[in-house]
Amino acid sequence: MVVVDAIETVRSCFESGLTRSLDWRKRQLSNLESLITENRDALCEALALDLGKPHLESWGTDLHPALAHTRFLRKNIDSWAKPQKVRLPLLGQPAKAYTVAEPLGVCLIMSPWNYPILVTLTPLASALAAGNTAVVKPSELSPTTSELLGSLATSYLDDEAVQFCQGGSEVAEELLRHRFDHIFFTGSSRVGRIVAQAAATSLTPLTLELGGKSPTYVDRSADISAAAKRIAWGKFLNAGQSCIAPDYVLVHGDVREHFIDELATTVDSFFGNDARTSSDFGRIVSPTHVERLESMITAEDCGDVVVGGSVDREARYVDPTVLVEPAPTSKVMTDEVFGPILPVLSVPSVSEAVAFIKGKPKPLALYLFATDQSVKASILNQTSSGTVLINHTMFQIAMPDLPFGGVGDSGYGRNHGRQGFETFSNIKSVMHKPSGYELDVIYPPTSKFKKSVLKRLLR
Repeated sequence: MVVVDAIETVRSCFESGLTRSLDWRKRQLSNLESLITENRDALCEALALDLGKPHLESWGTDLHPALAHTRFLRKNIDSWAKPQKVRLPLLGQPAKAYTVAEPLGVCLIMSPWNYPILVTLTPLASALAAGNTAVVKPSELSPTTSELLGSLATSYLDDEAVQFCQGGSEVAEELLRHRFDHIFFTGSSRVGRIVAQAAATSLTPLTLELGGKSPTYVDRSADISAAAKRIAWGKFLNAGQSCIAPDYVLVHGDVREHFIDELATTVDSFFGNDARTSSDFGRIVSPTHVERLESMITAEDCGDVVVGGSVDREARYVDPTVLVEPAPTSKVMTDEVFGPILPVLSVPSVSEAVAFIKGKPKPLALYLFATDQSVKASILNQTSSGTVLINHTMFQIAMPDLPFGGVGDSGYGRNHGRQGFETFSNIKSVMHKPSGYELDVIYPPTSKFKKSVLKRLLR
């Protein structure tokens, strides 16, 4: 009954018309900002307990991007919510037309464990900005953070408009048996397919932010030292548990050895000889995930382990690990890694890199390190991905007005900024015709004159 009560509560709130007020929406967003800023330490501590995340990393990659996104929405919804004028051709005259963004209704937001604040509050902020109510299902794998968020939401947000439903897969399954006006899911492709099937039964609009194997290409024209540093940072952030972390690296054969040496040096400079003693390196979310990652490192076809490789199951710890030349059919090259393991493969040219990338499902993110403009053009024009970042990693997700989302197997739909606002809106077309004027040529009976006029209008 908890699920049913939550849905009925937020649907009644939406039907009351309360959420259509821009003042109400801005107040909720302002309260969401306060939730983050006034509880920074408690939220960071929850992330440390769930994921072993350092406080600075938690603020920089989880809390602050959510705060920046919420602020951006609050400052812009007045202009986005205004009717947007549309020019009409001669055939439509005299008339005026515009589009108006109206809220969809009751939204279901299902968020993952790896960035449980960012990926819960960002879509929630977009939904509230667009005038919706929401039921939120956070992950049970980050229980401390999920429980804290639910408790804080009750204190800071209108609890008639936002309801948290805690629990495991049984709660998610129960939620998906009910009708919503939009579903926003972030998680694995496997679960995303289940959500999509459930949404299809009621033709519910859906946004899927999934994962996949985000490739990185390092060209011989790149600054190799900078590339190694930036790739290592993006890969080992949150112990590699990021949907847009570099999943594997294709490096031009001419700079392969230089890149691997720089990578090894960088990992040592970041975390020292033993990353388990570093206060800057996190932990794996569960023993099951540790076992999965260990199986990738110990497989016979995993290639050469040139950095790291050790695992401590009890401590939920996996070394920052670099594997060189794993078999293309190995588990580490066919499954999404989602951990601190970086496979590196050499390729003889950018065209070979393009062919390799195109041989896999379209990724959520693609990273390119190059200064050669023709190389950049080859990657940009011949590959498809949700996002592309040139000469760095991960930063695209923190930009408030840069749309974020996948393509193909990595998902569909967009969040962040105006596109996030529109994702949770129905962009309704409105056209007004004056009642005192008739374009008589459109009506029968047809005459030679009417045909002549219509031919001109319909050119």
